[in-house]
Amino acid sequence: MNILAIESSCDETSVSIIKDGTKEISTVILSQMNTHANYGGVVPEIASRMHVENITLVIDEALKKANMKMDDIDAFAVTYGPGLIGSLLVGLMAAKTLAFIYNKPLIPVHHIAGHIYANNLVKRLEFPLIALVVSGGHTELIYMKEDYSFEKLGGTLDDAVGEAYDKVARVINVPYPGGPLVDKLALEGEDTYDLPLPLNDSSYNFSFSGLKSAVINLAHNERQRGNTIIKENMACSFQNRVVEILVKKTMRALKDYKVKNLIVAGGVAANKGLRKGLTEACLEEKINLIIPEMKYCTDNAAMIGAAAYYAYKRGDKAGLDLNAKAVTELK
Repeated sequence: MNILAIESSCDETSVSIIKDGTKEISTVILSQMNTHANYGGVVPEIASRMHVENITLVIDEALKKANMKMDDIDAFAVTYGPGLIGSLLVGLMAAKTLAFIYNKPLIPVHHIAGHIYANNLVKRLEFPLIALVVSGGHTELIYMKEDYSFEKLGGTLDDAVGEAYDKVARVINVPYPGGPLVDKLALEGEDTYDLPLPLNDSSYNFSFSGLKSAVINLAHNERQRGNTIIKENMACSFQNRVVEILVKKTMRALKDYKVKNLIVAGGVAANKGLRKGLTEACLEEKINLIIPEMKYCTDNAAMIGAAAYYAYKRGDKAGLDLNAKAVTELK
């Protein structure tokens, strides 16, 4: 089954063709990062306008790259949420139009389900499993007993981890996109700043606003005293707290649910500090760890096509009245 998938939830216009949920035939991603870097972050209005300009070009390029025609496509899939509403609507309208013109199924895919199933393009998911979803908009622990079965164990109560990275980056004058650069600096620095371990309790929830505030206050106080903030050390101290709490709660969830399979999903899955922390913990506890290749960590349509195959097998099909949702729970 060949699925043409569209992902436009934020600032990447991406189209992919995926076969049977596991084989990537072609993927095209047109990033807007350079444009939004001028503003220090994603500007929703600009993002949606650029999606409008690029969507048909990206669809054509994906077909050309795969050496396929629309007649070779069995269904169309699209991210319906969560995300920036204007950006989502562009991809959604494109997918609905294609489904109407070619009279083929339209498969709605939740953005987080896509991130989880990006791992299926690396290695077939083994159940039961725990998924740690970490990105600019999400920090969640999900239990899956089988394909397309999602039970949320916990999530962030405020800032998502990627969002916290970007805010800390601004505090220490690191340009957008801050997350990858903070990770790079952290690997070069030392843990010298006294920062708290955020929401260190018995729940599976996370909270990074307090840690972010601690960085802001510490940086302000140091500057008031005339001291220079050592970026590398601040990045290292911040990242160590983030990694410690993510690893601690994830490993506890695996133990409590008696699960031996862990997957990591989302843009922050590319973080080298987190990869190292989880790899070491999983080796010690004999947990099977799957982390997607770097190209599948950030937003892409391949992950949407991979998830769509299993959504379709479950019976998930949408009509032309399908609407975008800026905020929606994974079910």
